[in-house]
Amino acid sequence: MSARVVCIARVGGSGGEQVGQKVADLLGFQLIDEEIIQHAAQNEGVAAEELGEIEQRRSVMGRLTRLLASSGGVEYAMAGAWAPSPEPLPPDPRSLRALIRKSIHETADQGNVVIVSHAASFALADRADILRVLVTAPTDIRIARVQVEQGGIDAKKATKVIADDDAGRARYLKDFYSVSAELPTHYDLVLNSQFMTPDSLAEVVATAARTH
Repeated sequence: MSARVVCIARVGGSGGEQVGQKVADLLGFQLIDEEIIQHAAQNEGVAAEELGEIEQRRSVMGRLTRLLASSGGVEYAMAGAWAPSPEPLPPDPRSLRALIRKSIHETADQGNVVIVSHAASFALADRADILRVLVTAPTDIRIARVQVEQGGIDAKKATKVIADDDAGRARYLKDFYSVSAELPTHYDLVLNSQFMTPDSLAEVVATAARTH
């Protein structure tokens, strides 16, 4: 049978976001990323109109993701796209964790989706209809790409960006899923983007999804 859900994890500077979009295009699937958090926000009772404009959406995400601050992992959960809010917050971060996992499962239940980030491969690990993919690259390649992506920053700053991203991913996996070390065996496909273009990587993933 073919996979109804493709989960794509990616390290910073690997180009995994582009791969995710191209996989969705090839399969005719919906690409899901921020929608996971938006869904969780709506389940939390946040007004839908607050999600209409990008700055409002960041504010909502900030208010929600600050619930995770006591246990780390915020950078990976939101890829840095949030701003603190002065509004009072519910006291228990575990409630939001449950909402995010619930949102991931409900999204997967719809089928025909590519979920990028949010550790969806771990949230959905017990399902038979998913393809779990990790897109990675050597550290020096990732640093060089981040330099370009962030407007030509120097190598020292790009190295810190990569290190912070890796640390955030590790904290997120540990705090949400008790994963002390991310392994290749957590995924069905591990792809190195050093020499392969996003288009060629997407072809590999799409073929694997069709024959899963």
